[in-house]
Amino acid sequence: MNKILSLAMGLGLAVALPVNALVVELADPAWDGEKIPQGMQCQKFGGEGPRTPALMISDIPENTNLLIFEYSDESHKPMDNGGHGKFGYALNESVTKQWVPQVSGHSFELPKGFFMIEQHRNPAWDKAGAYMPPCSGGRNNLYYVTVKAAQLKDDGVTIKATQRLDLGRY
Repeated sequence: MNKILSLAMGLGLAVALPVNALVVELADPAWDGEKIPQGMQCQKFGGEGPRTPALMISDIPENTNLLIFEYSDESHKPMDNGGHGKFGYALNESVTKQWVPQVSGHSFELPKGFFMIEQHRNPAWDKAGAYMPPCSGGRNNLYYVTVKAAQLKDDGVTIKATQRLDLGRY
């Protein structure tokens, strides 16, 4: 808890805590959020079995039944905002914490529970697939994932919380 929040609560002031906070953490020891691990870049630049990192998602809002992942290259605008692929992960029950497995790059075959929303935007640059691993050729581009907790109902999708996690530079 930060100092301002502690002070306000100590003075008996009403405090509105942020609603719909979502915590997204790397759950793969090879990934540190600073540098893309060797081999996890696209095949065009020598990647070997590249894949997304496993993630731990917590503080998932109530009634969330879908997690959405949008992989991006912030440094290359055509591949920002989900340009490296968008996919969903179905939650069969209401949970507050969920470990999410890795997704292989350069493939349309997704692990159980996943479904593709949008394949990566540049199959001419490297092999097509649901996810394109970092593929800047080592130009120090910044890669990140945006995770959205959502509720899918008959009348559409409601986004309940969103969080960005930096994956590292390549």
